[in-house]
Amino acid sequence: MGSLAAEKTVTGWAARDASGHLTPYNYTLRKTGPEDVVVKVLYCGICHTDIHQAKNHLGASKYPMVPGHEVVGEVVEVGPEVTKYSAGDVVGVGVIVGCCRECHPCKANVEQYCNKRIWSYNDVYTDGRPTQGGFASAMVVDQKFVVKIPAGLAPEQAAPLLCAGVTVYSPLKHFGLMSPGLRGGVLGLGGVGHMGVKVAKSMGHHVTVISSSARKRGEAMDDLGADAYLVSSDAAAMAAAGDSLDYIIDTVPVHHPLEPYLALLKLDGKLILMGVINQPLSFISPMVMLGRKAITGSFIGSMAETEEVLNFCVDKGLTSQIEVVKMDYVNQALERLERNDVRYRFVVDVAGSNIDDADAPPA
Repeated sequence: MGSLAAEKTVTGWAARDASGHLTPYNYTLRKTGPEDVVVKVLYCGICHTDIHQAKNHLGASKYPMVPGHEVVGEVVEVGPEVTKYSAGDVVGVGVIVGCCRECHPCKANVEQYCNKRIWSYNDVYTDGRPTQGGFASAMVVDQKFVVKIPAGLAPEQAAPLLCAGVTVYSPLKHFGLMSPGLRGGVLGLGGVGHMGVKVAKSMGHHVTVISSSARKRGEAMDDLGADAYLVSSDAAAMAAAGDSLDYIIDTVPVHHPLEPYLALLKLDGKLILMGVINQPLSFISPMVMLGRKAITGSFIGSMAETEEVLNFCVDKGLTSQIEVVKMDYVNQALERLERNDVRYRFVVDVAGSNIDDADAPPA
């Protein structure tokens, strides 16, 4: 990768405008700093947020943009002050790559809630350069935002855990919902939702999958091991399930009503929002007041929780269900993800795609 003092030219697949279409793009990585780790990208998962960002659904996209925040790679170079990693280590990089390190969330080791967090892509790093993500041959990342992938976890399987896995693990831990015997619901059976079922089942919970149709009943019950399945449009079944759940993990990334799901919660039940939605959600206050219920949200997890969930999955024998694709299929994969046509997470084989050999048009 060159010397520590040299900038490194890499190839990524970038969106150039709000069409979200990705094409090869050459750019330079920053020089390796004292605490930086240079990562050769092996695999990168595709998250629904990549669509939001590439297509400017949230109104803040900057182009060219190389998406990808479920990154697994091999350490090829480290700065002189790096103590946690060495060349040859297999590591992961997730949603954020920087924080202020001075605010209350940072000092409490929940740096994902730092108001000065730096996103792994579509942001600006401390040196003024745009950050670019894992749909690329390499990244340079501060060691604080790198985690080691346990030996018992295949790198392609680890990629979705860096976002989808920790996103469901963190709120269950924070809200004290890890005890066996709890009754949980998972609303939406996509990349995050399928990990929600697996993680909750591994904690000994009774898990109900809630979906808009019966189409996924077989895979929820037979493939993922859910205990029950609710079709949200079945009024009788929804009424019969009222006041039955301790929590609901709401992974739906588009606008949807909340009241049907609030009715499923027990006294003190929690509806935990995880989908990125750019429209206001609404409910009538008695739905919350009359059961002392809570609508709350959770955002990925801390670096410590990311390490925890990786080890949790190894200990429990959990894997994500993935479809591995090459980089030249990434646009089709994004289109299929937008149609919910994947079981359950696309993972790009970046290293196997030889993307440094691709011809990149001008930026």
